[in-house]
Amino acid sequence: MARSSTQAAATKQLTITGFLDNLARRAEVHDPLRPATRLFLVVLMLSSIGFLVQASHAATTQSQESFLHELKHQAVFRLLGVGIMLIAYRLGPSGLRRFLPHLVVASFALLVLVFFPPFGVIKNGAHRWVSVFGITFQPSELARVLLVLWIADRCVRLGPAVYDIRRGVLPMLTVAFAFFLLILVETDLGGAMLLLICALSTMWVGGARLLPVTASLVTVGGGAIISASIFVPYMRDRISMFFGQVQNEQVRHTLDALASGGFGGAGLAGGSYRNAGVPYLESDYVFALVGEELGLVGMWLVLGLFVVFLWTSLRLVLSVRERYEALSSFGLLVSVGLQAMVHVQVVSGLAPPKGMTLPFLSDGGTSLIVSSLAVGLALGAARRTHEELFPCSPSNATAS
Repeated sequence: MARSSTQAAATKQLTITGFLDNLARRAEVHDPLRPATRLFLVVLMLSSIGFLVQASHAATTQSQESFLHELKHQAVFRLLGVGIMLIAYRLGPSGLRRFLPHLVVASFALLVLVFFPPFGVIKNGAHRWVSVFGITFQPSELARVLLVLWIADRCVRLGPAVYDIRRGVLPMLTVAFAFFLLILVETDLGGAMLLLICALSTMWVGGARLLPVTASLVTVGGGAIISASIFVPYMRDRISMFFGQVQNEQVRHTLDALASGGFGGAGLAGGSYRNAGVPYLESDYVFALVGEELGLVGMWLVLGLFVVFLWTSLRLVLSVRERYEALSSFGLLVSVGLQAMVHVQVVSGLAPPKGMTLPFLSDGGTSLIVSSLAVGLALGAARRTHEELFPCSPSNATAS
């Protein structure tokens, strides 16, 4: 009898459901402020590595005057990112909840505005940037965060009605597809797919039925990829590059840069590929720059930090008590983690070439600020649960 019970337990551990249940039990903690603190420290470490890599790149590609300007630019934006994170920490997802309908409409309007001069700014033939009051940014990055928050709010407000396709799933899918199509025609297939996956993942965890969510992802996402590979020349070329049918100097040199660092790398400012005609090493291909200058040690350090980021994110989400804030934190942190995963896959040749930054490391103000906002809001959700658990703690008394 004891032997059969042991065999049954072993069989149960081999199932995916049992594995996930065991993982959730190991990840959950009583106070989410503990994983939140570690998550904050991981982000600071990633941002610090990013600052060093960006300074190294600027030191060997720009004049001394331009280098000092870029150094100041990087320092200001990374400090601003920390400031945004701390402000979002105080707000939390609940601080933005009542404004979500207006913010979603505003972000939709900004996505439309990219196509109309003088607000829309065209770079490399793409309509991804908008300039408002002298500030140029990518509204698609912000739209992803706001859409996740809106879907989380919608799922919680619907309650059991979220299972209903017509009342629950269909309205959320309609809004998500509208955002998806606007970003797709910018043209930004990778950004559109990232937004769609984050939105559908939040819907699924929020209680929406798996079948319509999965069918939507396969139909719309798969259809967009197939259509783009047929009718959009640059996407067709990128898919051909991935399958080795077309050679591309940038992709080849990027892989060479990634592999050239060996174990310890060439050292900061010691890389040569940036001056050999390989563009975007500071942004869309920054992981190759890490591999060239910091070697296998640097790559494993960055990947290890992102693994810790994902693990502490899971622990934070599972420990937040309020459903809307937990669901929002899930979608927000998944968006950052997925973006990092896509970047590494592209740079290492495991996915078709796609211009996507590596959160907290790449050059790019919008990506840094929005990633900081997403993480800060999740940290704010942990803060609120902590204050509910310990209403008389010294930190709360100081804050009040």
